[in-house]
Amino acid sequence: MFELNSDVEWYERVRVEALSDDVRLSILRAVKNKLGFNGACSALGIAKSSLHRYLSGKRKIPDEVVKKALRYLEREEFESIVSDWDKLRALGVISDKGVVNYGLALKIIALASKDEYLKNAILKFVVQEFKDDLRKMLGISFAGIKFKWSRDFEYFLMERKKRRKVKDPETLKYYKSLFMRYLQDKELSEKLIDYVVNHPNKWLRNVFRHYMQYLYFKRRISPETFGWIMEVVPSRSYRLDVRPYQISLEDLKKTLTFLKEKHQLYYTIYRVMLESGVRFEHVLRMFESWSPGETIEIPGLDIITKRLVCFEDKGFCRYYLGLRGPEKPCEWIYFSIETMETLESLLPRHVNRHQVTRYAKRHSLVLPKYLRKISWRLMVKSISREVARFIESRFGELRISEARYEDLLSEADEQYPKYLSKLIIV
Repeated sequence: MFELNSDVEWYERVRVEALSDDVRLSILRAVKNKLGFNGACSALGIAKSSLHRYLSGKRKIPDEVVKKALRYLEREEFESIVSDWDKLRALGVISDKGVVNYGLALKIIALASKDEYLKNAILKFVVQEFKDDLRKMLGISFAGIKFKWSRDFEYFLMERKKRRKVKDPETLKYYKSLFMRYLQDKELSEKLIDYVVNHPNKWLRNVFRHYMQYLYFKRRISPETFGWIMEVVPSRSYRLDVRPYQISLEDLKKTLTFLKEKHQLYYTIYRVMLESGVRFEHVLRMFESWSPGETIEIPGLDIITKRLVCFEDKGFCRYYLGLRGPEKPCEWIYFSIETMETLESLLPRHVNRHQVTRYAKRHSLVLPKYLRKISWRLMVKSISREVARFIESRFGELRISEARYEDLLSEADEQYPKYLSKLIIV
């Protein structure tokens, strides 16, 4: 999917106040048809009587309701609602005979300088429909550029790439396998670009885009070529499923019981994830780099501590992983004394995350990626949300300052036993 800024969802660029009453009504009807009447009321946070009045035209649909509704539509669904040719005729952009009013059409295009969504939609259309003309206009050339996996490219992915670097060895290994299978020794061309865009494995797009960034970094392609390709080849898209994945605690208990009997290592991974609420990859990072006796200094805070700190009287320990910077953060990993005793007999060791997930799927267990969601759901019932965010390293939601860090650390140490006491675990 074409995006100017992948950090901003498409619906956040829509100027809701510019939508007509007819379009608002069509959006609300589409959401009602998708979620059902009761589901739409719940998702939009409105009463049934209000939804009935909106749909019957007795009350104007407010901007905030439309903004919420857009989150439950795919971009293509929204564009099918607002791209009605009859509306263009009604506005005078197109005559009954199909003749375009150029003056009015150009004025609409000029509005793109003031409307982010309209600008994005126009650029998307131009890239899709006039790709060859755009390439010729920009003087873009691909001559002599071949795809070659190299140590230098690996280093770029791990250390020099802007934004999120590729730190996970398993991810790097997967990227290389895709590259060697589909891109190695291929020459850059429009045919190859089309092949990548339409490939069923959307991760290939990411690998391709990473290599374009590498070529641009090495000055092997021009800024015009780089910009055009990055617009034409979208990053891997994520479909928003409005149906939440419901995880019952009974399923979780069955999963833990099964793992405790069949696979002690995987059972311990699940326990740490449930007790800490941190990401799957961070638990595996701790498993591999386990060094509890190491003395460290927390950057910028002048706090010197052991990586592993245990509070026997409170029944828990915390391990400082200390991941900051461009990758997903993870400071402390909290877990019970009981879990710590098991960890001491197992670590350090490398665990392949894909093998854990495949094992869970094979035995119809709760997947490890859902443990963080379950932990959050349970944790906020027993301790404050601010402390829960700190424990689970949700710093993007917390935005703590260095001066506040020590306060939250002490508050977490004080409140965490409340979570453990409420946590029913096998």
